[in-house]
Amino acid sequence: MEKPKKFYLTTPIYYANSRPHAGSAYTTIVCDAIARYKRMRGYEVAYLTGTDEHGVNIERAAEKLGISPAELVDRNQKIFRDLWKLLGIQQTHFIRTTSTEHARAVQTLVRRTLRRTPHAIYKAKYEGRYCIYDNLYVSDSPEPANCQICGRPAELISEENYFFRLSAYQDKLLALYRERPDFVEPDFRLNEVKSFVEAGLKDVSISRKSIKWGIPWPDDPEHVFYVWYDALTSYMSGIGFGQGADGDAGPEFKKFWPADLHMIGKEIIRFHAVYWPAFLMAAELPLPDKIFAHGWLLFEQEKMSKSKGNIAHPEPIVKAFDEIAGANVGNDALRYYLLREVVFGQDGNFSREALITRYNADLANGLGNLASRVLAMIESYFESRVPEPTSDSSITKFVSSSLESIAREHYDRYRFSAAVRDVWRLIAQVDAYLVQEQPWKIAGDPVHRPRLREVLYSAAEALRIIAALAHPVLPDATQQIWRCLGQPGRLADLQLDSLAWGGLKAGTRITKPDAVFPRVEVEELSERIEAMENDIRNPAAAAGGPGAGAPTAAPAGTGSAATTAAAPGAGNAKITIDDFAKVELRVGVVKSAERIPNADKLLKVFVDIGDEVRQVLAGIAMAYAPEDLVGRKVVVVTNLAPRKMRGQESNGMLLAASAGADGKPVLCTFAEEIAPGSKVK
Repeated sequence: MEKPKKFYLTTPIYYANSRPHAGSAYTTIVCDAIARYKRMRGYEVAYLTGTDEHGVNIERAAEKLGISPAELVDRNQKIFRDLWKLLGIQQTHFIRTTSTEHARAVQTLVRRTLRRTPHAIYKAKYEGRYCIYDNLYVSDSPEPANCQICGRPAELISEENYFFRLSAYQDKLLALYRERPDFVEPDFRLNEVKSFVEAGLKDVSISRKSIKWGIPWPDDPEHVFYVWYDALTSYMSGIGFGQGADGDAGPEFKKFWPADLHMIGKEIIRFHAVYWPAFLMAAELPLPDKIFAHGWLLFEQEKMSKSKGNIAHPEPIVKAFDEIAGANVGNDALRYYLLREVVFGQDGNFSREALITRYNADLANGLGNLASRVLAMIESYFESRVPEPTSDSSITKFVSSSLESIAREHYDRYRFSAAVRDVWRLIAQVDAYLVQEQPWKIAGDPVHRPRLREVLYSAAEALRIIAALAHPVLPDATQQIWRCLGQPGRLADLQLDSLAWGGLKAGTRITKPDAVFPRVEVEELSERIEAMENDIRNPAAAAGGPGAGAPTAAPAGTGSAATTAAAPGAGNAKITIDDFAKVELRVGVVKSAERIPNADKLLKVFVDIGDEVRQVLAGIAMAYAPEDLVGRKVVVVTNLAPRKMRGQESNGMLLAASAGADGKPVLCTFAEEIAPGSKVK
């Protein structure tokens, strides 16, 4: 009896302290495409995603908002769930690290490790630098250091911790990479991992004593688990590890573990390709089959980051497309752009204009136009019935030969851009075939009736195969085309291994769809997306609350630095204390600054406001050199709606006074020591 085919894949669980952007949605969309493809190849698929809900950053963010950490993560995990629903993500499992089941799994893993490899974990004092934003131990030295991932200054930590003896696994990890060269992909990421391990491994702290928001250490509740030991275990807890009668594995875990694929971003490869296999080795558990580290989705050539203010959210894109082009268009448009535009494994650039341009060129003028033309001609010339072909056409062999390369070669190797490119080559081939045969010219001549049947059957059958091959990438539009071709059931249930030329039966009734992908106006759609994006970034402003028209001082030329001194003869209009309370003023420390090309007055300033680093554009270039600003304490208006200037986005305003007749700006600052993020009242 043939063994059932199973496939278990995961995204990294997402940190529940920030809203997901297009970069984080990218990983989830990629995995959804893989899951859909594997199901169409006959696999039973388990697909896990979820939210990482512990750590000092969550604890501090909740304190700042005046709510409990539990309230904060409850609210934020719903944002992720709602987004995945909007994007049509078909995950089978969603894990929260605050769940009882997950806590039991983490404690089970460490207990199992202590039973199987007692020397792997020990208690010692830790002193070094730690990044609360990326949950990363940056260095084992008290000397100041910046996080390698986000660049922020790391905090000094000094406390007693439990340590995992990672140094003992250097040789075992190098042997793993030799014996399984495809354990990490792409291969250049494996080389990075090998170089890191070859340079020598240090033991890693896996508990914290200074915070309480976490999973308690078994029999030592003063300690909570280090976030990465906690988070990585979610790949097992989400499918039942720790839930079985034997205390370790439930039936679903036994069925699906080890994972076939952990899909991650390149910035967290060390945790997955070094720490995670070592943790599993110590617990004597099977290792995952593959870790694939994809590149970053860049926005204006930089990694999307809340602190840099260069985030594109997926909701406005999907909803704006649906409003302007029609329901269910936006999801396919975003998926197509991300999977077609980015060579998987490498960094890719995100551009709203490029997305809309590719939508019009490839989806509206490409697949959408082909479907409309073919179905309209069958409706007109054969009374909405698929004609019976007289013989194979010239495109039969071309389409048939493409099945193997697209379905087996590209999708299996996660080469999405290549798979989509080849599907669009099929579309171009069918378009060229129609132009060559010109069925609209021969339709009125009875002599050419057999040829007309052959041409339109071939075009419709090619369209059926194209819809099947494109379904993992374009689930909504391809299902619509499938239905219009008179095909029964869900396209998702089709087995690609059985897909072959000739499956479209003559006489099948077709229906002509409304435009599958209507063309859109670039400017109109861009403006709608931008408006929705601003509503997400500034919910209070969108609702008319704080930040919506809040009074500010007179702008110093750019709207990004404000003067506090009124000009002589200025009006004496009064505002109430409630009006003033709408303006949020905080202490900021300038981390770096740079000039903006072709802007004499503007500087791009990165300011630490306590819980994040903001990008602010300030009209102070005539008064301050960028290097002179670093370390300076400033006053920042933090609840202004973002605005674009010179193609750059400003997320706040620096307060300044006007000096002299020329109105030279002088930044407001502080003489005493004060922490960044402190409120100015």
